[in-house]
Amino acid sequence: MKKILTPKLTIFKTSNFPKKLKSDSKKRYRVTIGIGGNIGNTKKIFDKLFLYLKSDSRFDILMTSPLLLNPPFGFLQQNDFLNGIISLKTNLAPNEFLKNMQRLEKRLKRTRSFKDAPRTLDIDIIFFHDKKINTKKLTIPHKFWSQRDSVIIPLQQMGLL
Repeated sequence: MKKILTPKLTIFKTSNFPKKLKSDSKKRYRVTIGIGGNIGNTKKIFDKLFLYLKSDSRFDILMTSPLLLNPPFGFLQQNDFLNGIISLKTNLAPNEFLKNMQRLEKRLKRTRSFKDAPRTLDIDIIFFHDKKINTKKLTIPHKFWSQRDSVIIPLQQMGLL
């Protein structure tokens, strides 16, 4: 199912996006991640990510957003991006969580060629519980989350904004 919001923004629903899995979890930290990609079969890559997270006992997926097809920013000579949000809980500390997300990006063939380059999968930590972190490796909340339709619209669709 798809719903055109504007000529440049379209919402998609798939079997795993949106989805509610758990209302809560006993794990310590609630984390909101943004996912995006524009190379290959992005919906299939997102489904693989969903299944990896779901099968890993370190994570409890609470819910996912519908997917948003939207134009790129920064480097504009590339395909539109498909983006979504996953809300989950974990006991991992922020830096350990980041390492795990980077491993998943690599497992799903992420390459980092240049800033805002086309990619199979990008995982951004938007929020990590109530933490504020600003280091060279990690900034939480994500620096530009409030300026990006790719984050705002899926969060609104989830009822989290």
